[in-house]
Amino acid sequence: MAREDERRDDLLGEVARKSERRARARREGRHGLGYGLGLFGLIGWSVAVPTVLGIALGVWIDRRFPSPYSWTLMLLFVGVVLGCLNAWFWLKREGGLDDDDAR
Repeated sequence: MAREDERRDDLLGEVARKSERRARARREGRHGLGYGLGLFGLIGWSVAVPTVLGIALGVWIDRRFPSPYSWTLMLLFVGVVLGCLNAWFWLKREGGLDDDDAR
């Protein structure tokens, strides 16, 4: 019985510590691993989608209207730039950064 009581006390103590840690993180505005991974995915997609769309549009233009310039490369660059601007927007919005924090 004493051993069972020890295990229960250990479990209750661990639950209390984790609960306190979670409450403190919420009070201090910290985010967990899931939030970080979600934000990482959001940033990845916000760069990848405009890049792939730019490539697809560039390939279509190159096949449809042949020219000495590579529209695929130009629109790839435009897609990456737009994607990076989009990622910056999301980081600023989700990260809660103000203009004062960026300096």
